Amino acid sequence: MIGRLNHIAIAVPDLEAATATYRDVLGAAVSQPLDQPEHGVTVVFVELPNAKIELLHPLGVNSPIAKFLERSPSGGIHHVCYEVDDILAARDRLKSRGARVLGDGEPKNGAHGKPVLFLHPKDFLGTLVELEQA
Repeated sequence: MIGRLNHIAIAVPDLEAATATYRDVLGAAVSQPLDQPEHGVTVVFVELPNAKIELLHPLGVNSPIAKFLERSPSGGIHHVCYEVDDILAARDRLKSRGARVLGDGEPKNGAHGKPVLFLHPKDFLGTLVELEQA
């Protein structure tokens, strides 16, 4: 059901410093920061040949990333995103197998402008999973 790995998201307390690390130290191509107010984050994408790294920084005090950074002040892996061919079919199949979809269960547009859903980490070995329509 899941397809290729789309990205690994890392919550960071300092977006400029994290971007510089990937760009200047590791030599990766990085995007400009992109505010995603509907998700409460600012993102920078690190482009890799086979996937992306998504650097997440809080956009406002109610950001879920702000809450994550309260628990892990130096940052860390926030979620893993997999592509699916049909997000509604994937959601329905997962729910029928007991997986919990976060929020209202309806896809929302993610940072790539494609529909996304998040799955409860307790159902996936302690990992927050994002599904993105391929």
